[in-house]
Amino acid sequence: MEPLNEKQIRSSFVNCTKGDAARVKLPLDFAELPWEDLDFLGWVDPGAPLRAHLVLPRADGPLGITLRVPAVTRGSAVKSSLCQICLTGHASSGVTLLAARLAGARGREGNTVGTYICADLACPQYLRGKRQPKLRSLRYTESLTLDERIARMSRNLDAFAAKVTAG
Repeated sequence: MEPLNEKQIRSSFVNCTKGDAARVKLPLDFAELPWEDLDFLGWVDPGAPLRAHLVLPRADGPLGITLRVPAVTRGSAVKSSLCQICLTGHASSGVTLLAARLAGARGREGNTVGTYICADLACPQYLRGKRQPKLRSLRYTESLTLDERIARMSRNLDAFAAKVTAG
């Protein structure tokens, strides 16, 4: 992913008001982000922990989506959950249902769409083996190459973004 500046990120959001976008707190480590290892930018808002944000690279500029984080997440170290974006297996507390308000009039009416995703939104790091799921001793082995897994993750993200932006 190409590095983005604060203005590009704030202007990319499609499912919130300009005022909401202006109040978004960028990741605490924004200046040190490993852009070369990111296929998308995802973070939980440090100023509003019940909000998360995704910024996806697009040919016509970045696409930002705000998400609602559930207030209470209960998980079990025994049960497993699978991220629907990167397909990383976690203890159930490592995956959460994030809901995005739809863009446009349908979103202003309160319509949302959700997906189960890594709770820390670090899918690119899990795919590259730079981060390991907590409380998981076994990781399944895939026959896909890294590039194929990244392409699959991008398709899954694109499908989710299409649901958010569908008018």
